[in-house]
Amino acid sequence: QVQLRESGGGLVQAGGSLRLSCAASGRTFTAYAMGWFRQAPGKEREFVAAIRPSGAFTISADSVKGRFTISRDNTLNTLSLQMNSLKLEDTAVYYCAANLWAGRLSTTPHEYDYWGQGTQVTVSS
Repeated sequence: QVQLRESGGGLVQAGGSLRLSCAASGRTFTAYAMGWFRQAPGKEREFVAAIRPSGAFTISADSVKGRFTISRDNTLNTLSLQMNSLKLEDTAVYYCAANLWAGRLSTTPHEYDYWGQGTQVTVSS
């Protein structure tokens, strides 16, 4: 079992920044690739970014490229998402997720094994 807990969400004006964190406990953190997903009301959960267990390689959705940065600290068992230049359409519940490493990063929610409870990000005009 891996327990994940997000924090750092809130209300921010368009153009502003937020940093989300995800604290992991349980099994070995470095055995898992980690990802961020988001879900807006009435929409399906969508991929935001993912990072390899080592942290050496990341991928991100086109909609957040150049604005969001995923990172991890394997000494602290934490995952982060730095979000800059936030837009109204970034409003959603953000989830961190863990995927037992199988050699490739996944953008598909059902391939992730463990999920946090989510944190709300609201971007206002």
